[in-house]
Amino acid sequence: MQYICSVIIPFYKYQGTGNDFVIIDNRTKVFPSSNQALIQSICDRRFGVGSDGLILLENHEEADFMMNYYNADGQQGSFCGNGGRCVVALAHHLEIINNKTLFAAFDGLHHGSIIDNIVSLSMSDVKNVKLHPKHVFLDTGSPHHIEFVDDTDAVDVQERGRAIAHHVDYGDEGTNVNFVSIGQGSSISVRTFERGVENETLSCGTGVTAAAIAAFATRKVSNSKIDVTTLGGELTVSFVLEKKLYRDVVLTGPAQLVFSGTLNI
Repeated sequence: MQYICSVIIPFYKYQGTGNDFVIIDNRTKVFPSSNQALIQSICDRRFGVGSDGLILLENHEEADFMMNYYNADGQQGSFCGNGGRCVVALAHHLEIINNKTLFAAFDGLHHGSIIDNIVSLSMSDVKNVKLHPKHVFLDTGSPHHIEFVDDTDAVDVQERGRAIAHHVDYGDEGTNVNFVSIGQGSSISVRTFERGVENETLSCGTGVTAAAIAAFATRKVSNSKIDVTTLGGELTVSFVLEKKLYRDVVLTGPAQLVFSGTLNI
């Protein structure tokens, strides 16, 4: 008789303004992170847990922990801002950290802080904001194509976003795509098509950050602290501009535990 051994792995599902993630405490390295099909199946909204991506919280020699992010298609992704805020919330829940942390990710080290369910996260400095006649392109830990529109509700994000994300200009890796409209004062509204997810998400942390910086760079807003509305909720982006370098970039908003469970793999 043949016996098939399985592993029971606890998981936590978190959401940050509707951007949702399955997060696994993988400090013991039990999760098979090279299994792309497994990650895909976990993120599947009909046959799995369902999420925009999967995050592994792992040990790191210099920081409190390491965040490894995987897109819903199973491939390892670049940095994810809302995912970063959610993994800070989990680290606090697991008592790995207190109210402040320094953790490592794809694009380097990030500071984070949490008060109740509000998480502030330091983002990478932004050096190159490329202004084109009809769009702006910049990298905030992940690449983002920004288009300003009169009304984000009128945009077919799925169709237009997919066409831009996989345009030949962006090569094999593609780009994320954000449609942005300007509101009252220093506020903007953002809708995002995410590569890897291959769909519109309710929110995107690096996309919100990119949209805010693009709005400032094109002088559509004048404040360096910008309130952002996404389909999933409200976020705030702040930064300092110094000699064409956007530094001290901080993304702030809610991150909440949805439910927890176990995976039998």
